[in-house]
Amino acid sequence: MSTLSTSRGAPTWGRRVLVVVPAHNEAATVADVVGRVHAVGLDCVVVDDASIDDTAACATAAGARALRLPVNLGVGGALRTGFRYAVERGYDTVIQCDGDGQHPPEQIPGLLAAAEGADLVIGSRFLAGAETFTIGRNRRLAMHWLSWLVRRRAGVNVADTTSGFRCISQPLLGEFARDFPTHYLGDTFEALIVAARGGYSISEVPTRIEARPVGRSTAGAVAAMTFTLRATVVVLLGNTARVRPRAEAVAARQPERSPSPDAS
Repeated sequence: MSTLSTSRGAPTWGRRVLVVVPAHNEAATVADVVGRVHAVGLDCVVVDDASIDDTAACATAAGARALRLPVNLGVGGALRTGFRYAVERGYDTVIQCDGDGQHPPEQIPGLLAAAEGADLVIGSRFLAGAETFTIGRNRRLAMHWLSWLVRRRAGVNVADTTSGFRCISQPLLGEFARDFPTHYLGDTFEALIVAARGGYSISEVPTRIEARPVGRSTAGAVAAMTFTLRATVVVLLGNTARVRPRAEAVAARQPERSPSPDAS
């Protein structure tokens, strides 16, 4: 069985893993997140989504590679930047981890263990054994609706469709680097449906999600319901991101074989 490497940059669980941290105005928390990621033994890149504070400087001081976006692209755009960075540098797997401190890096080994048999692993707040803070009634209703929609439209049963604490491995990682939803809920709910429809394997594991130590969510209850309605319309109309079917993506990653010297 694979064991967790404690040497950063070395293969971890038989793969090269990069933790991608999208961050917008997270100067108060990002250094702590980076330090905890490094304590697990993993490389970390922080994608600074046009912050107006010292997010990038704090990330760099903590030892992360910081990528600064000139304009705010949202979580999805920041993640896509991180995915492309990972693919270009030969990483096999990416862990999505928020810069606000809600996703405990100490839980990453659980995601990696589940990745042995899945292209996409979701850290769930709602499975037995999970630990999380209290979620408001309206948000929980929206989450239940999205879970039902995923079952109906993609044929997979996922309890926590909006969790952003995820593990994405090749070949899905390469597909998301090419095309990834950038709007709110696109990076979680829509990405899940896109992956399932493409035949990629999906797993869900219980995890601990913590309340933000500082600040507040960028979307209030009313905004969250509005975004939920928008995401529903996008999926029902089929206007989602596009990835190649898994078999096609796997074939595209295979190196071309040179003709045999004896071939006629």
